[in-house]
Amino acid sequence: MVKNIVITGGGTGGHIFPAIAVADEFIKSGHDVVFLGGGEKIERDAVSGKDFNYQTIKMNGFRGKNTVLKIKSLILIPLGIISVINLIRKEKIDAMIGFGGFITVPPAIAFKIMMKPIFTHEQNSIQGSANKMLSKHSTFNFLGFPIKNNLKNNIFSGNPIRNVFSKKPAQDINSSNDINIYVTGGSQGAEYLNKNLPIVFGQINCKINIKHQCGVGKLSDVKTLYLEANIDAEVQEFYKNPQSLIEWSDFVITRSGALSISEISSMGRGMVMIPLPSSIDNHQFYNAKYIENIGMGIVHSQENGLSDLEIKLSQVIDKKIYSLPEFLLKNLTEICAHNNSLGRNSIMITKAVYLDEPMNRDISEDHLVQIRFIRLIEELGDINFPETARRIGGFGITVKNVTITMMPDPKRLMDQR
Repeated sequence: MVKNIVITGGGTGGHIFPAIAVADEFIKSGHDVVFLGGGEKIERDAVSGKDFNYQTIKMNGFRGKNTVLKIKSLILIPLGIISVINLIRKEKIDAMIGFGGFITVPPAIAFKIMMKPIFTHEQNSIQGSANKMLSKHSTFNFLGFPIKNNLKNNIFSGNPIRNVFSKKPAQDINSSNDINIYVTGGSQGAEYLNKNLPIVFGQINCKINIKHQCGVGKLSDVKTLYLEANIDAEVQEFYKNPQSLIEWSDFVITRSGALSISEISSMGRGMVMIPLPSSIDNHQFYNAKYIENIGMGIVHSQENGLSDLEIKLSQVIDKKIYSLPEFLLKNLTEICAHNNSLGRNSIMITKAVYLDEPMNRDISEDHLVQIRFIRLIEELGDINFPETARRIGGFGITVKNVTITMMPDPKRLMDQR
């Protein structure tokens, strides 16, 4: 059984925060965790005060970089491998989970050399370059969204998110005639949202309350645009407690990074998603389309122009799509099940890695997430169902005070290995 584990991933919050959520779960379960990162400020801030051992290795990204940086990255790889091999020996590490980013490549090679198990987690609908490389050598590949490929060791776990987003999804939609809209382009802001949403909101003929996260250094310009549109909006560079803004809102307008839409959907709020066209492999578009297909939001592509965005927003607001009984009913069955997977399954990843046991992979992506979840955990060993239901929110799961113990069949485990 896994006792000591390396968790690695970096470069952006989309890699770092899910990794930390799983690291926290391992710590709660009594394991020792080494969080291996690249030392970026966002990473240092995120791990500050955590109970795990934080270490760094020097590593640069590869894809999209110029020739000089690519050569530098290649030089750093063997140094990173040697560093991680020494770490494995010193800390007696049992396994690693890579959450994406080129930082995960040297550790994975080191673990392969040392014949230690490797696990990956992909947050987006399109595998990143590092995860695509590592997934062929991993024990399990955990997926934030269903990804169709030829690998047989995929598990749709959803995206682990921070505990502040893991409470019961907000279901009390604003009953007044005012519409509350939270706009966020992430911590850096989004130029398209900053420049164009004040213009579009100015064309909407109803009372709307706006809270807009614009990003550092953009506050004055965005405030001016709202004043010119005669809209009294609250604009901040960055909100420290985005969960309170999501809960306040009727719906959210956002880019479609995997982490952002996972956090929003985990709280039961719909979205108007505007994918970043320059995202690698257009992964934001595919993230958004998946959320749209399960009825949790609508997609606006920038190339379709502001008139299309105005029409879509007007339809959402005029028809109050977000508050229709059939929308809420769908959310509380099919969609909230998906949300539970997105937000609350750090424990599933922890259990799978801890036990190093194959789980049932013959589960089609159209099953409700709680059904997938139950079928997966049934193969993990001793599971207290009431506690498990509480940990994932309990939607759609009827449980009584019953503890179900299912021991894996050793012969089946050996066959699957």
